[in-house]
Amino acid sequence: MTDYAKGLLITFIGGMILTIDIPLIIAADGEIWSVLFVRSGLSAVAAATCWFIWKTIRSKAPPLLPGGMGVLIAAIYGTSAIFFTSAIFFTSAANVVFILAFNTMFAALLGWGILGEKPARVTLITMAIVLAAVAIIVSGSFADGTFVGVIFAMFASFGLALALTLTRKSGRDMGFAPMIGGIIPVIVAGVVSLYRDTGIQIEGPVWLAINGLIVLPAAFWCLATGPKYITGPEVAMFFLLETVLTPVWVWLIFNEAMTPSTLLGGTIIVIALAVHSAIRLGEARRLKKNRLNLSQQPA
Repeated sequence: MTDYAKGLLITFIGGMILTIDIPLIIAADGEIWSVLFVRSGLSAVAAATCWFIWKTIRSKAPPLLPGGMGVLIAAIYGTSAIFFTSAIFFTSAANVVFILAFNTMFAALLGWGILGEKPARVTLITMAIVLAAVAIIVSGSFADGTFVGVIFAMFASFGLALALTLTRKSGRDMGFAPMIGGIIPVIVAGVVSLYRDTGIQIEGPVWLAINGLIVLPAAFWCLATGPKYITGPEVAMFFLLETVLTPVWVWLIFNEAMTPSTLLGGTIIVIALAVHSAIRLGEARRLKKNRLNLSQQPA
């Protein structure tokens, strides 16, 4: 298996696992800061434990956080987690995942600015279409009073794209960075809960334990490892699995229907990004084929 194929497989697995993140958060039925504290804390503990076992068994285990860049990327993931979890409490799950899909476009722009990877024309056109779709979702959020949640989701989306881009730039293994970054939301949530003297308020702690100990570490290890083999925008596209499937799970389990603006904007986003992905992958295959033909030509 080539490194590129390995990267696609790893990120696909991560994207699929991540689709049950939000349903588990909703099922936990907890207060926002309690959920943030437990969810992030458990994922950090799980990551540190897995790393320690890996390090004990094999001497060539990747570093927990490789250098200053690792610390920075972990901090970005941690900050993004605060915005992501907050968004779920201030707007619908569908709004959150559709806005998160914009991280593909953020990744393309950041790749241009940080890595010098100029977006193709089709990517720029897709950005304009997706931005218009996001505007439709935002307009609906004004009507139902969930605008703050949409803004939180936008910050979370940008944070994910920035972390993926910096991981690509570093070329280092950042598989544990998202979970270790959970230390930041743990500190923030702990301070807020202590100040408010509310304690931990979670009705279904088992669901949050499954999320923090299994789902998040597995999903984000895969998604954070992906940029080692494929580009940030390609990794970001696998977040589309969450965009498409999470609203379905939430609708089936919790009967949370989408508003007309969310349905329209989300449909436009999914179609635009799917078409963009198909075009870009087709271009990559043609480029690879042309290079292969040139290499086989006699000197």
